[in-house]
Amino acid sequence: MKVGVIGGGVAGMVAAFRLRQQGHVVSLYEASPFLGGLVRTFDTGGDKLEAFYHHIFSTDTTVVDLIEELGMSDRLIWRTSKVGFYRDEKIYDFVTPMDLMRYSPAPLLDRVRMGLAALYLRRQSDGTRYESITAADWIKKYMGEGAYDTVWGPLLRGKFGDAYDELAMVWFWNKIHLRFSSRKGAGQTEQLGYLLGSFGGYIVALERRLRTDDGVEIHTGTAVERVIVEDGRARGLQLAGGERQDFNAVIACMPAHVFQKLTPDLPTDYAEKLTGVRWQSAMCYVMALDRPLSPIYWLNISDDVIPFIAVIEHTNFIEPERYAGKHIVYLSNYLAPDHPLMGMELDEVEREYLPHLTKINPQFSPDWITDRWLFKGPYAQPVVTIGYRERIPEHRTPIPGLYLATMSQIYPEDRGQNYSIKMGETVAKLAMADAAG
Repeated sequence: MKVGVIGGGVAGMVAAFRLRQQGHVVSLYEASPFLGGLVRTFDTGGDKLEAFYHHIFSTDTTVVDLIEELGMSDRLIWRTSKVGFYRDEKIYDFVTPMDLMRYSPAPLLDRVRMGLAALYLRRQSDGTRYESITAADWIKKYMGEGAYDTVWGPLLRGKFGDAYDELAMVWFWNKIHLRFSSRKGAGQTEQLGYLLGSFGGYIVALERRLRTDDGVEIHTGTAVERVIVEDGRARGLQLAGGERQDFNAVIACMPAHVFQKLTPDLPTDYAEKLTGVRWQSAMCYVMALDRPLSPIYWLNISDDVIPFIAVIEHTNFIEPERYAGKHIVYLSNYLAPDHPLMGMELDEVEREYLPHLTKINPQFSPDWITDRWLFKGPYAQPVVTIGYRERIPEHRTPIPGLYLATMSQIYPEDRGQNYSIKMGETVAKLAMADAAG
């Protein structure tokens, strides 16, 4: 086959990689000047770092296998994470069962119910039973109103905005199931993985393999204007400027609503699925400090007044020596696309964010900041509501020879590089199976 792949994010790169390994001729088109999508990195003065924080769980075997295949296993490390909760002007450790029992903002009975409910969800291998109930209703019923008010409610509001009470329980089940599966030992501490030098390292290695060893044609800075459909079948791509490239199959690895614009020939019922999902955008304000902010790696914010939902102090997980001695802190947010913060520049975001950091550390001063960055990622988190499964577009589109890999198809798992890799492999296998058939 001669295959055109649209989109040079993780899924598109992996699809091209697997197709070329099987002897197919592949051309990859990416509108931006770089590959990797949301696994983009920036310079810190030491190791590169992800614009949007990344780590992996022990259950993320697909990305672990790819890292090994690329000969980078020696850079993949596993460490115990330190998780905390900020509530009522206090930081609480929130890792072990004993930490949960010490979390005084929730009533004691609700703390016990939270622990038992989490153990129960961990043992449920199939979350389809939770597709028809909201997370808010399930949590209130089985964990208690106190657990919802002091833990889960603020987190759901922070991540999903006005849609917080519409979120389907299947999303919450998957989060709990995944996190608990990464816990080890009698103390149930969480093990997380990180690729030293950043996960951008395997993107670089994969791009090198695509360009040299495997001979994939890569066109960065090249936008696709339209998928060419003739005689009811995908026949090629029209590039920006009008140039035509012919292919036996086309794989689109991109946001669903963008794909719809490229493919006006899609049947109405399928096209409606491409725009039937609501999205939250991601925004990370990242700062380099000359000293630590807190002893916590991942600090959840359970306070509706604070305008960000998590403080991720990366150098409480990976040594600051790898970043020229700087202490790297992400202030993370998920926001509706039209949220005022999404329209702000770096200085404006700082004015909103920085006054709240004295709640985390009363000694904090803006003078600690030696560098700072702001990154925004649209269409970063689909809002999984009741009936979501029926609105997922199929990887095989109704047009023969045309395949779609988009984040809204990752279900019931949440978005992440492990599942993007898996999805890229899936669409490549579908295209090859159909060609063979």
